[in-house]
Amino acid sequence: MFVRSRSRVPPGVQFVQRSLRAVLGPILGFWLFSFVIKAYAGVQLPAIIVAIGTVLTVPSVYALRIVFHRLRTRQKARRLGAVLPPRWDGNALGNWDLLQHALQGFANGYLGEGIWDRIQELGHLHTVDVLWDTLYLTDDAAVIKTILATDFAHFEKGELFRDIAHSVLGTGVFNADGELWKFHRMMTRPYFSRDRISHFELFDVHAETAINRMKERFRGGHAVDFQDLVLRFTLDSATEFLFGTCVRTLQSDLPYAHNDPAPSKSPAEVNAAEKFSRALLGAQSILALRLRYGWSWVLPEFFKDQCEDHMRVIDAFLQPILDEAIAKNRGKVGDVQGDKEDIGDEDETLLDHLVKITDDPVVLHDETLNILFAGRDTTAATLTLVVYLLCLYPDVFKRLRAEVLEALGQTRTPDFDDVRQLKYLRAVINETLRLYPIVPFNMRVSTVDTTLPNPSDPDGPRVFIPANTAVSYSVLMLQRRKDYWGPDALYFDPDRWLDERLNTYFTVNPFIFLPFNAGPRICLGQQFAYNEISFFLIRLIQQFSHMELDLSAQPPDSLAPRAWAGAEGQKGKEKLIPRCHLTLSLQGGLWVRMTEAGQEHA
Repeated sequence: MFVRSRSRVPPGVQFVQRSLRAVLGPILGFWLFSFVIKAYAGVQLPAIIVAIGTVLTVPSVYALRIVFHRLRTRQKARRLGAVLPPRWDGNALGNWDLLQHALQGFANGYLGEGIWDRIQELGHLHTVDVLWDTLYLTDDAAVIKTILATDFAHFEKGELFRDIAHSVLGTGVFNADGELWKFHRMMTRPYFSRDRISHFELFDVHAETAINRMKERFRGGHAVDFQDLVLRFTLDSATEFLFGTCVRTLQSDLPYAHNDPAPSKSPAEVNAAEKFSRALLGAQSILALRLRYGWSWVLPEFFKDQCEDHMRVIDAFLQPILDEAIAKNRGKVGDVQGDKEDIGDEDETLLDHLVKITDDPVVLHDETLNILFAGRDTTAATLTLVVYLLCLYPDVFKRLRAEVLEALGQTRTPDFDDVRQLKYLRAVINETLRLYPIVPFNMRVSTVDTTLPNPSDPDGPRVFIPANTAVSYSVLMLQRRKDYWGPDALYFDPDRWLDERLNTYFTVNPFIFLPFNAGPRICLGQQFAYNEISFFLIRLIQQFSHMELDLSAQPPDSLAPRAWAGAEGQKGKEKLIPRCHLTLSLQGGLWVRMTEAGQEHA
């Protein structure tokens, strides 16, 4: 039986163990100095001097290291004929004021506000030192292309990210670098190499269940949290896709709005499916919080890993499924070692495919859990934001519905060809992903001293970046730049994917649109995601002739601040607050009302 091995040493204790040498070294050096001058020079330092020296030694040595590192960085840059990027300096020690500004922007501002405020002013590539750790920030297409593609070998997720995410993602594909990442990638690539009819059949079953649950609520006069609903839809679809076993969260009670007088609002007993779903969300929320804290994430979790309880629930769900799959594969009579490039039968699940390559339970656990997180969140967030925008722009909804009904009518189930031929549907999805990329901010760490393109002077010297330096890149900021997308870049307009603007901007520079990443780590499941999103939207549009936001049902703290009204572009159009944790979502959910087709005048 498989039991996931987890460290029993609390994160804070591990941090102290790692830091002990760095702290004790300077102190022991100072004490040795005191002993030497007493033994050989007969100088006895006063106790107060020894005490003060002991206290000040560590910060003094740390300060000297920072100064030395900056001098060395300048020397290395000159040696390579490169320059250093502009730097944003605050007014407080360690740029504490900039850290507070960044956290305030994250908590209360619009997407990209805070640490990204000066990205355009400082030339689309600059540095900021936060508590003396240097961070490069960029929204430049050439720089991002270098990091993700042309110089891929010299940039990785980095030790800090792996440390932060390890208790949840383990060594899965999204938390691995180097040869281990290549191994995980090799395992999963063949399964995503072609479309499968069974995927559409899977989508249809769960989409029908989701839409029927919506109809029940709407017929009762209630609003529906569409964000919650599609998280259930994608989790049910993902678990069946991965394991052949559906967690059935769509069978659980849907939430009611805060202002709904429904008598059944009292909390029901939480079933296993709800526990699993909540554990996934809880673990992700903690990872997002850790990423904001950076290296200091261990301090709030000094004595206990906050993901531990959530992972116990997740592991309890995964364990019997993995055990059964491993036993089934081992027990096949006359079984031949699975070809790693075999794409298997049409009805084969991803786990069926993986157990033919390895029966290591830890590898299988980490890989399937990584893909489960990605498959659930990416699709659910995109569906949520598409429907949000369709409610904001009813003319777009009408035009999209006309395209769907003309091609499929109100009942025909779409197939691969239908999805490919619905051009306006794809334009709506792409425009949603352009304004709201599901992972709006990401990071890589340089593994060697190297250089980056210089956005401020493309024909001049390149920009130096030392080894072990983090680069934060923003796909959201990239995809809203006017010089890349035109003067209307901040506005929602699906037609930019159908008219002359497509060739003017995107076709000549594909790296200005990266909703699924790029380079060797590009999302293997992007076509699967497009298919699932398209399929659900088609079925939804076939069934409902009108949709609108129910702002009265939204929690009061989820409504867009009045100060945003009148701002340029999509910010000025927002009715709700988009938030970024690991992925984008709408704060407080997306409460909507819809009219069933044929019931417009009922």
